[in-house]
Amino acid sequence: MLTSMDRRTRWGIALWLLRPTYVATEVVVAAATTGGYRFADDTVSDLGAIGCDAAYCSPWHAVMNVSFVGYGVLLALGALLLAPRIGRTATVLLVVAGLSSVGVGLAPVDQDAGLHTLVATPLFVVQPLALAVLARVLRHQRGLARALLATAVVTAAGAVGFILRDGAAGAGALERLAIWPVLAALAAVALTLRRGEAHTPKGCRAAVRTT
Repeated sequence: MLTSMDRRTRWGIALWLLRPTYVATEVVVAAATTGGYRFADDTVSDLGAIGCDAAYCSPWHAVMNVSFVGYGVLLALGALLLAPRIGRTATVLLVVAGLSSVGVGLAPVDQDAGLHTLVATPLFVVQPLALAVLARVLRHQRGLARALLATAVVTAAGAVGFILRDGAAGAGALERLAIWPVLAALAAVALTLRRGEAHTPKGCRAAVRTT
């Protein structure tokens, strides 16, 4: 019989394993745009722009904005459910990142660019930090810890590059470099936690020490 902690952990793992499907949402919404959307140059936020003109339109903007909200909820709720396993600091950082994603979906870039930038910025700042913290929490998993640290560096570099490009050519690629690898990294964490659940006797499961 599963304990409440077993169920909590398994739900958190499931939510994080769902998150990589976000990439498919981007691809599908981008395919419906008019005006020649380019993944390398155009931002993710453009897919959620509500307004249309002769040069560009994202007819499925509602799908994109709902996905920002939905995948942000998956991130934040998954972190809360996994808090005993990943520690307090990582949990707080990832909840902030999830709420930032929710804010992006509620404040489309073409409706209030200033507000959109304000709510989107925490996502780019805290996700690399969260990966670095997770690397420390899971340092006994040496391969995973090294991969998390490498991903933290890559995503931080992508975030800085995206900010510096400021909408110029290559901005879209840099933005995705800051976002997409996190999806895979947290899914890897979830898979590792799932293996731990499967191989650890129920009576021996203990919470990870908070950091």
